[in-house]
Amino acid sequence: MVDQILQVVTDTDRRGAQVFATDLHTAFEAANRRVRTVALAPGSTGGLDLPVLGTRRFGVATLTALRHELSACSVAIAHGSTTLPACALASIRTGTPFVYRQISDSRFWAPSGLRHLRVRVGMARAAAVVALWSGSAETIHEHFGVAEDRIRVIPNGVPVGRFTPSSPAERSEQRRHFGLDPDRTTLLYVGALVPEKGVDLAVDALAEVDQAQLLVVGDGPERTTLEAQAAIVAPGRAVFAGSLSDPLGAYGSADIFVFPSRGGDSMPAALIEAGLCGLPAVATEVEAIPEIVLEGVTGRIVAPNVLSPLVEAIRAFLTNPEQAVSFGAAARARCLDRFDVDTVAAQWLNVLADARCQRARKRNGER
Repeated sequence: MVDQILQVVTDTDRRGAQVFATDLHTAFEAANRRVRTVALAPGSTGGLDLPVLGTRRFGVATLTALRHELSACSVAIAHGSTTLPACALASIRTGTPFVYRQISDSRFWAPSGLRHLRVRVGMARAAAVVALWSGSAETIHEHFGVAEDRIRVIPNGVPVGRFTPSSPAERSEQRRHFGLDPDRTTLLYVGALVPEKGVDLAVDALAEVDQAQLLVVGDGPERTTLEAQAAIVAPGRAVFAGSLSDPLGAYGSADIFVFPSRGGDSMPAALIEAGLCGLPAVATEVEAIPEIVLEGVTGRIVAPNVLSPLVEAIRAFLTNPEQAVSFGAAARARCLDRFDVDTVAAQWLNVLADARCQRARKRNGER
């Protein structure tokens, strides 16, 4: 066994947990750590060039390959709910400690029954569980029975040097690139196109705000439905760009970031990226979103799954563009201060060191 960190993600899709793992990989290497990042199975949309262990997430071949990967490393990180049972099963014979990173609201995805039991058992197998914010840590302790001394809080992080505000000229150029009107106020959504993200609410809000246009970046099963919806309620004012390998141009095209999540999110990286690009946000009061978007300071927080507050918050920025600029500057300052992936990586290295020490203590106790 070599002193190497293994990171396990669900698939090769360019989504929050997977992108964070690749950014953390780079930060670990910059800190002179050996690291390998693998995906359990291929993704549906792809976008990330990662080694794939099998064709199915819980296939026998996949779990066998994961066991070999775990045997070749000293400690592992399981990023997201699907990787939890996979690492829990595959690590039984290897003895390699793994740390589970809880990326979403467990109460939303595992409210009861078999899913709840699966998560509870998996977390019991982990050397430690990392929550993105204190509220999630409380849920992990109270809802899944994880001892408080096995829970750590480490926020999401992004490479802050990659995301910077655009100039007015750059903003117009990026709008043209995406087929948008260069002179029209632009709303932006970045994320998966799935029901829980509430993108349909963003489209309905667009219908109520004639002077704006909407750029949607991301892919998923709802894309066709959302495109049809936009064509009916806001014809010619919504562009669906699909999944982008580099979303910086999309952020550079926008004036306001919208994130109308219905639930399931914890600390979305897209909100951090938008903040670093100097965009004010209109987002919902879901999990740790208010930790990123400060109400009345860096953006507006509204109730989830309700259209009228979303529309009112967008209109308020449209009628007061100076405030939007001020909020965007505050958003950038806050994200620079709190969500740099290099700072986050240092916290992760401490947790991984503790996990290795815990394993060593268990071995000594057995002797």
